[in-house]
Amino acid sequence: MLATLTIDGPLATLTLNRPEQRNALSIDLLEALHARVDELAARTDVTAAIVTGAGKAFCAGMDLKQVLGSPELAQALLGSLAELTYKLRTLPCVTLAVVHGAAIGGGCGLTTVCDLSITHAESKMGFPEVDLGVCPAVVGPWLCKKIGVSAARRVLLSGGLMSGLEAHREGIVTMVAGTREELDVEAAKVAARLATGAPGALRATKALMNEIDGSLDREVLMRAARLSADVLNMPQTQAMLRSKLGA
Repeated sequence: MLATLTIDGPLATLTLNRPEQRNALSIDLLEALHARVDELAARTDVTAAIVTGAGKAFCAGMDLKQVLGSPELAQALLGSLAELTYKLRTLPCVTLAVVHGAAIGGGCGLTTVCDLSITHAESKMGFPEVDLGVCPAVVGPWLCKKIGVSAARRVLLSGGLMSGLEAHREGIVTMVAGTREELDVEAAKVAARLATGAPGALRATKALMNEIDGSLDREVLMRAARLSADVLNMPQTQAMLRSKLGA
């Protein structure tokens, strides 16, 4: 299975399970994530959910090689990612991204969609889309909500990557552990704490926060997906990606 969902009492774990490709977001992986998130949304017994990745990395970003040369596939990939971020944000349960290894581009975007996030100091995070000629439109609205418009503008236009410690200083993740080993311990503590919360109060609070910060505006995400697909399909972008990705 490209995405798995396990339940342990009030705590669920949603795992991206494409480790050989560092959990890069292919169309198939996104379809699997949609299915698991839909299952999670239907459950009333889950208070909190961990979102993580199998293998050495949380998520290496979008699988751009898969959609090179195909405008239809590019739109399908980006539209699916946009819809997934909306579903994750509007899950009734509280979500915690546990970020190990790397969370890049769309993968880093997934961490900003979650209610809380934790990484380790030496992880690699960031939004290098502009370095590849790609527009980070789908993740833009979520990063703005996470760290503010001015800071998001600087991060997205600057491109590049940063350490987990730097991502914490920027506010991209809410917590940071010192080492990879400490990450698992600290994440387990946070998840256990969330799982003890009163489900009704947590759901109501999350729903209110989503309304206040504009997270329920699905259409802005779909417009962002179309914009990103348009840029991705530009001839100069295609040429740059083929050069950089060796495709």
